[in-house]
Amino acid sequence: MLDFYWYPKCSSCRKAEKWLTGNGVDFKEIHIVENPPSKDELEEIVAESGIELKKFFNTSGQKYRELGLKDKLAEMTEDDKLELLAYEGMLIKRPLAWDGKKATLGFKEELYENTWS
Repeated sequence: MLDFYWYPKCSSCRKAEKWLTGNGVDFKEIHIVENPPSKDELEEIVAESGIELKKFFNTSGQKYRELGLKDKLAEMTEDDKLELLAYEGMLIKRPLAWDGKKATLGFKEELYENTWS
């Protein structure tokens, strides 16, 4: 089963949810703000998926800009970045889909077809 971290008001999240449903993918919806992945979960997702940690940040989000992370991320440790993402779900690029081995960030139909079909 796929863990699908999403924010219901996010148009990319809604498109991804529609794609998953339309393609018969079994998934569990998890509200990314109310229940962001824990630091340990994020560490596992990064390690297993091979996706760089910096790509997990929603760089176009209001919270990212509000916290001035563009200038701060380069100086932060990986541990600090994981803690920040786990603490503030709005900083995570969404939707985040994860099956225990593979992960996708954001929604692109081709990526979903190649990963979740």
